[in-house]
Amino acid sequence: MDWLSVHRGSAPLVVAFPHGGTGLAGLDDAFVSPWRARLDTDWWVSELYAFVRDLGATTVATTISRSVIDMNRDPSGASLYPGQATTELCPTTTFDGDSLYRDGGPDTAEIERRKQAFFEPYHAALSAEIERLRALHGRVVLYDAHSIRSHVPRLFDGELPQFNIGTNGGATCAPELESAVTAICAASGESHVANGRFKGGWTTRHYGRPENGVHAIQMELAMRGYMAEPATLDETNWPSPLDSAPAVQPTLRRVIGAALDFAKG
Repeated sequence: MDWLSVHRGSAPLVVAFPHGGTGLAGLDDAFVSPWRARLDTDWWVSELYAFVRDLGATTVATTISRSVIDMNRDPSGASLYPGQATTELCPTTTFDGDSLYRDGGPDTAEIERRKQAFFEPYHAALSAEIERLRALHGRVVLYDAHSIRSHVPRLFDGELPQFNIGTNGGATCAPELESAVTAICAASGESHVANGRFKGGWTTRHYGRPENGVHAIQMELAMRGYMAEPATLDETNWPSPLDSAPAVQPTLRRVIGAALDFAKG
C-alpha cells in the first residue's frame, strides 16, 4: 500500500496525519477538477511536524485525499457535529459548499469499496501502532494533527483561533494532558480554544480511552500560522508554500514535548 506511510518509533506517542494526502486514487476525471478535489487538504502538516520523528514518535499518514475518503469521519456515515455544516465520509462538496463531482457523487457500493480499500487499512495500521506501543508503555498519547483555513464561513463564523484543541469535552484524554497543552497554547500569545468548533473527530473519539491508557487529542491549526492565506483562492496561488520559519512551530514543539512528558509519566 504505497499510499500508507508508517514510521515506527519507540516513544509512547503516535502522531496521525489523516488529511495531508493529495492522491485521487484514479478518480481525477470524476471530480470537477483535481485542484478543487485537493482544495481542503491539510497542507504541509506532515512537514510542519517532521521533527516528531527525531523525538522517537511513531507517525501514520495517508497520501489519499480527504475528497476520496475522509479518514477522520465516522465510517457509519453519522455526523460528528449534528446540526452543523460538515462534510461526509466521502465528501460531495468542498468546505465552502461547492460541488466536488461532475455528476453527483459516489453511490453506496462505491463508498463501501473506498472504505475497504483505504479507510479500513489506515485505521488497522493506526490501531496496530497504538497497541504495539501500549504493550511497551503504561500509557500512550495519540496526537491527531490537522489544519484548516482561518476563514471558512460555511463551517464557522469569523476567524478561527490559531490553536484548536479537541478532546471531545475532556472524554478522550486525562485532564492534566488537556490542561498542559492548553497552557502552552495560551502562553504563546496566540488565540486558542479547547473543545470549540472542533472537538475532535472520529479518530480522537474512537481511540481515546484514558481508562485503558490511551489518551487522544486533536490539534486543528489555523493555516495562517505557517503559510500565507490569500483572500481569494485559485490555482495560481493555492496552496501557498510552507513558511521557511513557521510561526506556530515553537509552540508545537512545546506541545509535543508536553505530550511525551505526560505519556512517560
